[in-house]
Amino acid sequence: METSYKPKLSDMLSLFSESQTIAMAKAGRELSAQGKQVVNLSFGEPDFDTPNYIKDAAIEAIHKGYTKYTPVAGIPALKEAIAKKFERENNLHYEANQIVVSTGAKNSIMNSILALLNPGDEVIIPTPYWVSYSDMVKLAGGKPIFVEADHHQDFKINANQLTKAITSKTKLFMFSSPCNPTGSIYSRKELAALVSVFEKNEHVFIISDEIYEHINYKSKHESMASFPSIYNRVITVNGLSKAYAMTGWRIGYIGAHPDIAAACEKIQGQFTSGTNSIAQHAAVTALGADLTETYKMRDTFLERRDLVLKRLSTIQGLEVNVPEGAFYVFPKVSSYFGKSFEAYKINNASDLAMYILNTVYVATVDGGAFGAPNYLRISYAASTNDLEKAFERIELALSKLK
Repeated sequence: METSYKPKLSDMLSLFSESQTIAMAKAGRELSAQGKQVVNLSFGEPDFDTPNYIKDAAIEAIHKGYTKYTPVAGIPALKEAIAKKFERENNLHYEANQIVVSTGAKNSIMNSILALLNPGDEVIIPTPYWVSYSDMVKLAGGKPIFVEADHHQDFKINANQLTKAITSKTKLFMFSSPCNPTGSIYSRKELAALVSVFEKNEHVFIISDEIYEHINYKSKHESMASFPSIYNRVITVNGLSKAYAMTGWRIGYIGAHPDIAAACEKIQGQFTSGTNSIAQHAAVTALGADLTETYKMRDTFLERRDLVLKRLSTIQGLEVNVPEGAFYVFPKVSSYFGKSFEAYKINNASDLAMYILNTVYVATVDGGAFGAPNYLRISYAASTNDLEKAFERIELALSKLK
């Protein structure tokens, strides 16, 4: 093989970078391969196994021969199950032609962005945001407009901030609640304040990413599309990865205006086509069952959250809010910037994350990946033993920085 050969790649690649969550997980695996005992707190993935009744449904689907291509937008049984779920849990009414099943919620979001944006369109993204939002917008030719909220605001923007960010070029607003990376949840009252702004700006669509819907410790989940005045402009995104511990099954879906759903189906038909047939049949069973197993996972996550907050409270120099959902904490770590230990100089959160990984073998994620460079994202989707071990190590590493 000619090692000096350099293929000329697309200029589009310069628009985005490798996902930092994936990069940190990869770095952790490399250290593990060297024999290091790495505790990985970079994953956005439940550490629980998929419930047996869902696995059994997949096995049954295989034996029944459901192994052929599926309709691009999803098998009828799954679309019906999703429609019932929306009605039952979110008080949202979507017909079959308003639902599109995709290969994960990420696929659903990308389809929706491509269906809505033209080059130069502006997209408002509250910061911190899920790591892929901004790069997805850039890939579609859009321009991300970031609206910042720190831990003093519980990482949630208000109506005044939203009003100031909207221009005649604004096409889309996209956010997650419960939020990745902060765990913050918008209340009904807080959503209503944002809706009052959208009512005055009918040219703005909304992507409401609700993938963490059931990992909610305090309040009833509220869907943006449940406000009738903006229902037709909201794309509700959800999936089975978090609530059912089905990350590898890759099932996401949207509920949207029929024209938007049809556009997403058209786009998907040229990219991935129909989602995995076995996973779809298993998803029918998952959505049709009660949420007993999901609530068990949620309750365990809550216990872990409280453990992590207790440990963080003993570490000097960290500031953290109390997240009401998801399975992340997002502490402010900028008090450590400018400090050093041996060959390590901490200039930013990326340096700090790498210092913690390389010295005490705990993987976290630099907050800059989420648009918040003064913070770290720490996942508590790990066992209690691993969390105790990880925070002992983190506390040790931070205490050495002077």
